[in-house]
Amino acid sequence: MYDPIRASDAVIQRLRANHPSLIDLTTGRVERLLAALGHPETRLPPVIHVAGTNGKGSTVAYMRAIAEAAGLKVHAITSPHLVRFAERIRLAGELISDDALEALIARVEYANAGQPISFFEITTVLALLAFAETPADLCIVEVGLGGRFDATNVFEAPAVSVITPIDYDHLEMLGPELWKIAWEKAGIIKPRRPVVVARQMEEALEVIEREADDRMAPLFLMGRDFDAWEERGRLMVQMPDRLLDLPAPSLFGGHQFENAGLAVAAALTFDHSVSEEAIAGGVSGAFWPARFQRLTKGPLAELARARGADLWLDGGHNPHAGRALAEAASRLVDRDPRPLVLVAGMFARKDAEGFFRPFAEMHPKVYATTFDSPNAAPAEDIAAAALAAGLETEIVADVEAGVRKALSGKGPAPHLLVCGGLHFAGEVLAMSPETWPT
Repeated sequence: MYDPIRASDAVIQRLRANHPSLIDLTTGRVERLLAALGHPETRLPPVIHVAGTNGKGSTVAYMRAIAEAAGLKVHAITSPHLVRFAERIRLAGELISDDALEALIARVEYANAGQPISFFEITTVLALLAFAETPADLCIVEVGLGGRFDATNVFEAPAVSVITPIDYDHLEMLGPELWKIAWEKAGIIKPRRPVVVARQMEEALEVIEREADDRMAPLFLMGRDFDAWEERGRLMVQMPDRLLDLPAPSLFGGHQFENAGLAVAAALTFDHSVSEEAIAGGVSGAFWPARFQRLTKGPLAELARARGADLWLDGGHNPHAGRALAEAASRLVDRDPRPLVLVAGMFARKDAEGFFRPFAEMHPKVYATTFDSPNAAPAEDIAAAALAAGLETEIVADVEAGVRKALSGKGPAPHLLVCGGLHFAGEVLAMSPETWPT
């Protein structure tokens, strides 16, 4: 696996040295270390636990924004980070400080006593220890990979479990069949605890329903028990007892109406008394970087602005994300009919052709490149995948070269979309402190 810790994160260099990023799909090592630390996972505020293939980060962002608009202090753990490790751990609304992180690392490594533990496992323990020792009203915990054997799956009775759309991804670890992926994700469902579920393909839904049934967990399914849709540019959420007419989600794209609707349902399942004003403020005010993010700062944005182009950044990397991203780009082109151009880099293990295929009707040119990771796909492979999906393509040395090429053509200034994965997106955001997530 690639090393997700950037060299600029000096405070965690020893984490990189001592704890590899290799994934271990069990919870035993985390449970051992949590026990050595006095079980901080039992001393947390109420927990909302979030699993799924796509939309986890956006759904977490909406839930956090809704809760904060309601006046709550919220802890959150998400992954991966884009620029700095601190993005993964948010304490009562603020990113963890380097000083706090360094002190936690020392304590956790002492308790671990040199026993084997992975990078993500020790990150999870760091977060849970920090959460237990910092006052807050709510914890939102995003699963790292899968769910059933994920390092975060240590809660006996979460306030709410949330499952976003499930699709094909991480097949080497979770699949290859969709039912098997769904079985892994459904592992966060706990006995008699409510689970709020996005619309799913039938094969995945059958597994989720069976798991909820076996655990006597109340299941609230989008499209059956509640629903969310776009109407006249606004978000409509139909709950069992009321219809909410809300502003459009702050994140761009049709798929964000469903992500925001899922977050609204989860927030109301957690606390039925959350006001419509707080829900509206959270839906319209959430921010989540590298999810069809309009870039207006940084060196690439300056290049785009000089040409009169708009620059967008997205970290989606699988076929489901490709469909959502193509739909969002189509909305953009419908609103402002100029050419769409992609600059793309991806990990080698991803289905690049499946990612590109939904763009075929728009015929964007793809500038294929690579990035700084041993697991990045060669630009030649990205180009071949784009060609197989029916797209014109050209190989470039890096993302900046791709942006410059895309902006050098004749005709109208394009809509320029840098896409293909969160690590690739992180390299773009890392180019300037102005674009670092905060």
